[in-house]
Amino acid sequence: MLNHMLMKGIMGLSIAFASATTFAASIEGYWKSIEERTGEQLSIVEIRKGNDGRFHGKIVYRYPTRGIALTNCTKCAAPNTNKPLLGLEILSGFREDPNKADAYIDGRVLEATSGRVYKGKAVVTGDGKRLRMRGYMGVSALGRTVVWLRTDSANP
Repeated sequence: MLNHMLMKGIMGLSIAFASATTFAASIEGYWKSIEERTGEQLSIVEIRKGNDGRFHGKIVYRYPTRGIALTNCTKCAAPNTNKPLLGLEILSGFREDPNKADAYIDGRVLEATSGRVYKGKAVVTGDGKRLRMRGYMGVSALGRTVVWLRTDSANP
């Protein structure tokens, strides 16, 4: 009897552990970037796993802006100088963190408004609906985190 209960307990824990690891939230998909100071929607970014096994993201939609419309990456360094923002790869080289579920490290983030490229890391929230993207120079403590929202498609 005790042996039977122990076996059921082990099976229950195994199933719970397997389901928790199976439903890890992926960074792949469409994400809506939002200006954190104003709350204005900026763009939709599509993140996909590349042939190199790392994750890359490009702008697939730009929302109309109330201020000056930025259409090209005028401050970007070569090879992105004056490239249109639509289709521009702004995330590159992210890989899954082997030590933390739903976390991605070793990436690069291009900030189109300034043309600067930052080191990057990201975490997908447990429910898979938010992406905490951190860009930094040098050490992570000297950076900024923005929150992106998952969306279903490249069109709003």
